[in-house]
Amino acid sequence: MLIDLSKCCLIAMACAVPFFLSANVEAPTSAIVELNPTKGNHVAGTVVFTQVAGGVEIEANVTGLTPGKHGFHVHEHGDCSAHDASSAGGHFNPTKKKHGGPDSPERHVGDFGNLVADKNGVAHYKRVDTVISLTGPDSIIGKSIVVHADEDDLTTQPTGNSGARIACGVIEEQ
Repeated sequence: MLIDLSKCCLIAMACAVPFFLSANVEAPTSAIVELNPTKGNHVAGTVVFTQVAGGVEIEANVTGLTPGKHGFHVHEHGDCSAHDASSAGGHFNPTKKKHGGPDSPERHVGDFGNLVADKNGVAHYKRVDTVISLTGPDSIIGKSIVVHADEDDLTTQPTGNSGARIACGVIEEQ
């Protein structure tokens, strides 16, 4: 049986091209969310995720909140089209863990705890998280961020009893 070497070379090159192209694609190092209010609310803001040594830094600036604590989570779908943000689905939980706080030994990937709004309704949140990722099968890119009306109690399953969804935005690679 004769093998046509030119055809073998072409096949080998065709198989190698995707490998070389994918090797040159850089992993995302940051992502951004523009939060928009759900129907009847006035909450807006920005959340930036930046890959840093030791994890992913989360920095959020949100306005239009009532003073106090508000649940703050990654949700499973990058869809905020429903008037109440129900299209965002439940908390992003690819590891099938129980709900918890950002420092709990067991938690959903998307459990960030609470934003704390001052008397003017402004909240600033900043922390380095070691559970979330901007790459791989558990990446948060393409998911959504939801801000809730009430405080996340960090224990009630599966959502922390944090109430209605008052703002939503899709996490996009920056």
